[in-house]
Amino acid sequence: MKNLLKLVVISSLFLLTSCDLIEEAITGSKLGGEQSSIGQVGVTVTSSSAQINGVSNIQASVTSLSGGVSNYTGSATVANSSIVSTLSNLPGVSVSGNTVTVTGIKFKSTTEGIESIYGFDPGIIIKYSSSVGDKYDILGSSTKREVIAKSTSDDFSWGGMMIKVIKVEENINRGGVKKITYFGNHKWGMVAIRFDFDDGSYSQFPIYNSANN
Repeated sequence: MKNLLKLVVISSLFLLTSCDLIEEAITGSKLGGEQSSIGQVGVTVTSSSAQINGVSNIQASVTSLSGGVSNYTGSATVANSSIVSTLSNLPGVSVSGNTVTVTGIKFKSTTEGIESIYGFDPGIIIKYSSSVGDKYDILGSSTKREVIAKSTSDDFSWGGMMIKVIKVEENINRGGVKKITYFGNHKWGMVAIRFDFDDGSYSQFPIYNSANN
């Protein structure tokens, strides 16, 4: 079922890596800049209040910050019982009714950009100063993330306003997902994420942080 494949990736928390790889990602971080307010303890992350492909009430919060790495706990309401059943068998996931909770997602957020440490494949996701064509390494993979567009005017609708964004694409080709596109803004951080699937469909989720750079 495509919805199952979608949720497994959308939840972000199910592309898990080993503990050794986490340590390597932290020590090998190439993201500079000052600590962003976005990564501080207590900052919340939400998405659209509308249901998207059977998923709603997506929210997360920073539960700890150590060495520049923010630890997140997140949850979502999942309408499909078969999806809930499948997710309950994944590491770091707990299920109560149709609420799925995941712990241990780690990101580094600075004034320079955003880097995944644990959850999404480790490596820089967005570097605000990048130019179209720039590529970021992914730890343990030959695949790279690539900047495919960068606004020169306010052309992206977000949170009731128009903003500039940098778009970074990752051709993941895994679990029915063809690619992931990350949308970032130098002030608001990551503002959206899009998953394109092998069947030609896609899901795009807005992202709202309670803090900004």
